[in-house]
Amino acid sequence: MPNKDLLKFIKESRKRGFDDYQIRQPLLEKGWPINLIQEAFIIIEKKEKPSKKDSYKNKITVYLDDELLKILEKRAKKNMFDLNEQVGDILRRSCINLKKKKSILDKDIDDTLVPIFSRRRYKK
Repeated sequence: MPNKDLLKFIKESRKRGFDDYQIRQPLLEKGWPINLIQEAFIIIEKKEKPSKKDSYKNKITVYLDDELLKILEKRAKKNMFDLNEQVGDILRRSCINLKKKKSILDKDIDDTLVPIFSRRRYKK
């Protein structure tokens, strides 16, 4: 069970309008263990019912190194997106492109791992 002060901090921060990333960062910087932070968020999520506005959204947390984050922010600015929209756009495009490609399983290959680890390029 996470610390009650930790739970209180997360709830108060959310009430003040901070998103989960903005809440996690200072906790990690202060030395809170990531597993306790994750556990606290899970407990709070179970207790809170999502509003109708947020019920259609799925939330994930991704930790990126500073260099990659700067690249994404630059790309987002170029595309006139905020960072969340840019990441969503990249994921959406990736999923669409994946659907267009033929599945590895559709190939006439005995072992489905061969195309994954092979240097040979298999045509569509």
